[in-house]
Amino acid sequence: MLDQLLQGSLEDAKSRRQIRPYATVEAEALARTAALDALEFLAPGDRIRVIAEVKRASPSRGDLADIPEPHALASQYEAGGASAVSVLTEERKFKGSLADLEAVRKAVSIPVLRKEFIGEEYQILEARAAGADLVLLIVAALPQETLERLYAFTLELGMTPLVEAHSADEVARAVDLGSRLIGVNARDLKTFELDRELFGRVADQIPAGVIRVAESAVLGVDDVIRYREAGADAVLVGEALVMSDPIATLASFLNV
Repeated sequence: MLDQLLQGSLEDAKSRRQIRPYATVEAEALARTAALDALEFLAPGDRIRVIAEVKRASPSRGDLADIPEPHALASQYEAGGASAVSVLTEERKFKGSLADLEAVRKAVSIPVLRKEFIGEEYQILEARAAGADLVLLIVAALPQETLERLYAFTLELGMTPLVEAHSADEVARAVDLGSRLIGVNARDLKTFELDRELFGRVADQIPAGVIRVAESAVLGVDDVIRYREAGADAVLVGEALVMSDPIATLASFLNV
């Protein structure tokens, strides 16, 4: 599944590049106001930080929410205390778009993450051109040489890479990069199975000073408490927010 998602995203990026060449997008990216420092917004505190996600669908759950106005939802997230907004831009399975990201960027003053299956520099330039402050780099999807190259390119653009791992070995690869923001996803993107105990098993591998983000398997307050007790500085939450009252749900999470 992960290989299919990455291949689809790269094919879609290739199609967009026929309309908006690399040089054009690069110029737009470099002309943007400097990216926000996501590490500052997500810095550990007395309570959990929340990266709230604009998420319409997923391969594992199908359609979740229509979200006709992603900017309005993102504004609710910011008003409710989210530290950052994640925007899924993958088109085929998650029904997102770069237009969603652009709309969200105009509506909020907190960092915005492009959640995408990234495998080349063009996609990172697209993210910056659309106003993203962070991009997701999935360790399982990339050979180490490519991961290192894309990580360095992201930093060159003044953005923050959220490096996502799904196993102890992948956490080690993320640490070797010098990552300052590491996500541990309980959902294996190759099988889409959930391992709710994964974060707790690997959290100690992440050095002090690195922000630890728990991803997936967050359906209620008990899940946030479990992650917090295991050492999470932040949680990335989509489904639980888009399928409920986002303000009330977010408020309950932020009490942890």
